[in-house]
Amino acid sequence: MSSSCKEHGCASSTGPISPRYRRVLWAALAINAAMFGLELLAGLQAGSVALLADAVDFMADAANYGVSLFVLGMALQARAKAALLKGLSMGALGLFVLARAVWSAAEGVVPEPTTMGIVGAIALVANVSVAWMLFAWREGDANMRSVWLCSRNDAIGNVAVMLAALGVFGTGSALPDLAVACVMAVLALSAAKSVIAQALSELRAEHRPA
Repeated sequence: MSSSCKEHGCASSTGPISPRYRRVLWAALAINAAMFGLELLAGLQAGSVALLADAVDFMADAANYGVSLFVLGMALQARAKAALLKGLSMGALGLFVLARAVWSAAEGVVPEPTTMGIVGAIALVANVSVAWMLFAWREGDANMRSVWLCSRNDAIGNVAVMLAALGVFGTGSALPDLAVACVMAVLALSAAKSVIAQALSELRAEHRPA
């Protein structure tokens, strides 16, 4: 575990959990749940695949924070199993977004760029705030790392949504929206691979003879 994590009282496989980390996770859960509702409504209204993808991502993150709170203080094996489940869910999200992008391309609906840009900016502020709160725990175990990666990827995704809004506004085409949806899918799949690999490594280490 990194020195910064120790300085902030993060969880180890045996040590106590920082009350500060619990508070941060509760705040992150509330922010993500609220943003899920906002982006879901905005995505449906604007016809934006990128916003809908980001809304599903917020929903998944809220669930991830809830799971993380549940396993805090448990043995490393339990936390690794939770991280493995979250990694698999992140991968499923990436595949869902790719499928949705293909469907939307076939439908040919052009999203409304103003709503995309405004909601994307609000989401960016929310995710940067959460990522900043979680920054100290980015090098923790697989469970902590998965929480950090979710927030980091969300902030990157929000910037992409805003760029897509500009692209749709300038071209009158749905291609920028679909391109961002695909980028978000790749980010989810990349993060899922990293989290799953670390979780499996921790599970193997726990089963390895002393």
